[in-house]
Amino acid sequence: MTYRSKIAWIFLLGFALDLVNMFVATVAYPDIAHELQASVTQLAWVSNAYLLGLTVIIPFSVWLAAMLGERRLIAASLLLFAGASVMVGQAGSIEALIGWRLLQGLGGGLLIPVGQALAYRHFPAAERSQLTARVMSVALLVPALSPALGGWLVDSLSWRWIFHANLPLALIILLLAWLWIKPDAPATARPSLEMGNLFKQIGNPMLRIAMLIYLCVPGVFIGTSLIAILYLRGLGYDAAHTGALMLPWALASALAIFLSKTLFNRYGPKPLLLVGMGLQCSGIVLLNEPSLIILAYGLMGLGGSLCSSTAQTLAFLDIRAPRMGHASALWNINRQLSFCLGAAALSAVLSASDSFTMTFLIAAALTLLPLLAVLSLDTSRVRALLHPASEPQ
Repeated sequence: MTYRSKIAWIFLLGFALDLVNMFVATVAYPDIAHELQASVTQLAWVSNAYLLGLTVIIPFSVWLAAMLGERRLIAASLLLFAGASVMVGQAGSIEALIGWRLLQGLGGGLLIPVGQALAYRHFPAAERSQLTARVMSVALLVPALSPALGGWLVDSLSWRWIFHANLPLALIILLLAWLWIKPDAPATARPSLEMGNLFKQIGNPMLRIAMLIYLCVPGVFIGTSLIAILYLRGLGYDAAHTGALMLPWALASALAIFLSKTLFNRYGPKPLLLVGMGLQCSGIVLLNEPSLIILAYGLMGLGGSLCSSTAQTLAFLDIRAPRMGHASALWNINRQLSFCLGAAALSAVLSASDSFTMTFLIAAALTLLPLLAVLSLDTSRVRALLHPASEPQ
């Protein structure tokens, strides 16, 4: 196995570990509420505390990596995550559980930006779409499988085991990281904590466009899917039928990931992003027609994942190795924000308009918001990065 493949595996396993903990806890809410006498608001913080920990630590990832070295930082993060996971599973009160979930998020929050920067740094520009396809496959499969796995653990053992089960996987990743990642070169100077360097990366046109795409396409889909649940229940769909609509979405998303990996280097990001936005926009509009609901979810999955896969590759296409950590941190802050803002914005629209039709139309329009930015994308620069040998010297 090549060194870059080992690095990619460590990143993908850490990414999967983080994703599992974002989605698995919800199935245990009834049991946690019963045993720890937790209110609905407190239960919400079981997930929110983890997401808060994930988000607040990201801006410090570059500085910590420079201070400790990426190998030691990933190892320390995994140890913190593993220890906090054990304590979450041991919690005797809802307050203690929420506190340990926050610490667990702080440990897990460094795995994605640091591992992502390390992985993308070792893949040349022309091969980053292959890495992105693996990343997006994990992002598709883990949220789909986590609730079922968590439900099985809760039913077979206890809600505490959905957190204890993190321990063996975290220790395996820790062992692989220590064996596979090369030791860091000693730092020649003490790094300073300069947040300005992080946000200077917004000046990079490709990263900026990719971040806008993520806010307006996957972010809008998150909000749309929440509104759609309320809409479908009003139409008489039960929970099982509503959940089953994610199957055509998942199948279409898998196709989109394959297409992005196959077509990115050949055609570049611009046509993929334009087609993806158009498909998701059409799918959201079709939500207003109940007889076409399956087609609507399929179009949203195809278009949304085509955009998210393409944007992930585009974001790091022309980032120089020394700045990969800054770009990765900024990308992950934006990703976390997109999940929150999409849901908040469309919930506010629904509250103000009291109309599902209007809300879906506004969501469709928001999906097309990055249109002018995508049209302005410098295709010659992209071509030079993807096919340097074909450019005139």
